[in-house]
Amino acid sequence: MNFGEILDKWENSRRSNSGNDEMETWLRGNEIFDKDAGEKKTPKQGELRIRQERRRRLLHALPDDILDIHGLSCEKALISLHAFFDRAKENGYEKLRIIHGKGNHTQSGTGGSGAVLGDTVRAFIEKCPFAGESGYEKAVNGGSGATWVLLKSANSL
Repeated sequence: MNFGEILDKWENSRRSNSGNDEMETWLRGNEIFDKDAGEKKTPKQGELRIRQERRRRLLHALPDDILDIHGLSCEKALISLHAFFDRAKENGYEKLRIIHGKGNHTQSGTGGSGAVLGDTVRAFIEKCPFAGESGYEKAVNGGSGATWVLLKSANSL
């Protein structure tokens, strides 16, 4: 079978599925991939609307708690992050802010350059099973020297 035949077969199957194609679902944004579970789930429309509304609300909300780790070593920062996230999960927090600094005052004699703690925070968030979406704060809240994190809701874990 040549490429043209494969493409024709795909197009015909796509038309016959009348919109049930996985690619179409993905393109519409209705599939959610959990970075930790490695499986995909397609939520029901009402569930999707609730998640979107929660996300919209949290993006504009103040954080439930703030951790300032700038000036700490990477090892002490990781210990603080573990404790901070465990406490946040226990208390049912939804949004956190971590102040890690921009790395402007990192001494070049330490062998590193730039925002070492920022990289540590991002790596921690990626591995944390209940950390969801994250990003840099607005300039008034620290800009690239602070990171906000939305925690996954209990029913999405």
